[in-house]
Amino acid sequence: MTPALEINNLHKSFGKAEIIRGIDLSIGQSERHAIIGPNGAGKSTLFNLITGRFAASSGKVSLHGQDLAGLAPFEINRLGLSRSFQITNIFPKMTVFENVRCALLWAKGYKYSFWHMVSRSRDLTEGADAILEQINLTARRDLPAGVLSYAEQRALEIGITIAGGADVIMLDEPTAGMSHSETDYIVDLIRKVTEGKTLVMVEHDMGVVFGLADRISVLVYGEIIATGKPEEVRGNPRVQEAYLGAALEAEH
Repeated sequence: MTPALEINNLHKSFGKAEIIRGIDLSIGQSERHAIIGPNGAGKSTLFNLITGRFAASSGKVSLHGQDLAGLAPFEINRLGLSRSFQITNIFPKMTVFENVRCALLWAKGYKYSFWHMVSRSRDLTEGADAILEQINLTARRDLPAGVLSYAEQRALEIGITIAGGADVIMLDEPTAGMSHSETDYIVDLIRKVTEGKTLVMVEHDMGVVFGLADRISVLVYGEIIATGKPEEVRGNPRVQEAYLGAALEAEH
């Protein structure tokens, strides 16, 4: 079966600084894959290369077998890949419902149509309400998004991320800065909304990583030093030395 996402010999340099150093990675259909590593390892740069925000210095990224070289982020999104960011990206003055409805416009076929009254569109309204129910924000439907709690804003961003119907979802530190209860809420939400989809996430909370991921890749100084099932990665001496031991100790 063609991988959902495949990376071959990927490199990225900024001037003389080589940030990504020859990454090879294959992520299967419907797999939940976590990318972990110390600060400065290149995790966000890798996300930006995959999603078209940065152009690779060399190497190849493929989505369902299609080479993504030269495509803009919006073009990659329309091929079925959607992402969230470390810093929450929502429209704070628009209602929760309006945020999700905006994310549905292209997927519902409105594209560059300027003559439709979206408020009268039944399919948009029903679609947005269905997503709000899925992310447990129906009760907040008509509130400005900016007044939501931090965890609710992250949930809304996840709703926006899945609204276009992408089958590859990339989440960049979805539980960063959350309490234990907020983290549990978001993890349950991620598990629910990515069912049957391919999930790629960067995450520092090892409880989240080992609870969600089918496989884990460890990125250190721009190179993947190990990829495997959670128990394989946890027991890898090289991973423990480079990252995991310190990360687990920091949580206790």
